[in-house]
Amino acid sequence: MHNDPYASPDLQGKIALVTGASRGAGRGIARVLGQAGATVYVTGRSSREFGAADEGGTIEQTAEEVTARGGAGIAVRCDHTDDAAVAALYERIGREQGGRLDLVVNNAWGGYEDYFDAPFQAVFWEQPMARWDRMFTAGLRAQMLSSRHAMGLFLPQASGLIINTGVYMDLGGGYHGNVFYDTVKRAVVTMTYGMAQNLAAADTGVTALALAPGWMRTEAVCRAFGVTQDGDAWTKVADLAATESVEYIGRAVAALFADPHVNRKAGQLLEAGTVAREYGFADTDGRQVPPFRI
Repeated sequence: MHNDPYASPDLQGKIALVTGASRGAGRGIARVLGQAGATVYVTGRSSREFGAADEGGTIEQTAEEVTARGGAGIAVRCDHTDDAAVAALYERIGREQGGRLDLVVNNAWGGYEDYFDAPFQAVFWEQPMARWDRMFTAGLRAQMLSSRHAMGLFLPQASGLIINTGVYMDLGGGYHGNVFYDTVKRAVVTMTYGMAQNLAAADTGVTALALAPGWMRTEAVCRAFGVTQDGDAWTKVADLAATESVEYIGRAVAALFADPHVNRKAGQLLEAGTVAREYGFADTDGRQVPPFRI
């Protein structure tokens, strides 16, 4: 990792759930939490048993990486649009961990499925409504559903951290080039702020915040540019100069999780780049990548 000097916080004994963790940001987050010693439940639909998606990566592979780094990875196949499946997931965590859960990272997202069915930047009247449904059902609704079930474990222990992943949003303006995408990602910010208000008013001891990565070198991005996630071949591609690894947001999650005063950030939309500056960590290549702006 380019002589990476990163020092993990100590998360030994902590129990975390990372949804949508077979690849992309979820995989990076799970890896870093494992490196810090946490037990990490890794969920998603891509499984060896049922066949991985075209993008590659499975929940089992991520769980094995968590364990290889010093944590305990537990793969659980879960469709986060299925209410019964999500309820069963949390019941299992509670049963296996004695009712304990410390962190939920709501990262599941279905908005890029069938990406090439219509241009992603198409005007709204040419966007397929199925894309809207996937973004809201497999994205925003999945985050709320997971958060509601998490409270069943968080409330009795009067503690817990919910992190909803999203993208940077300038609420006073700005536009990401897709009305559907722009709408759902703004809704993540609004939902998280409202959740934090409820949590504080009820004096739950639980914190909810939103966290945005920059432009990540996900499996799909690397494939599009003809590079691999491992190694430094991407550094020779000028267009990828502003990118960050999928573990950069993982390091932000770990830093926030380890902060005993993280409740001061409740309801906020944070960014991996600004969290890195505040907590003093860098990406896997040693760069402290600034927040990404389109």
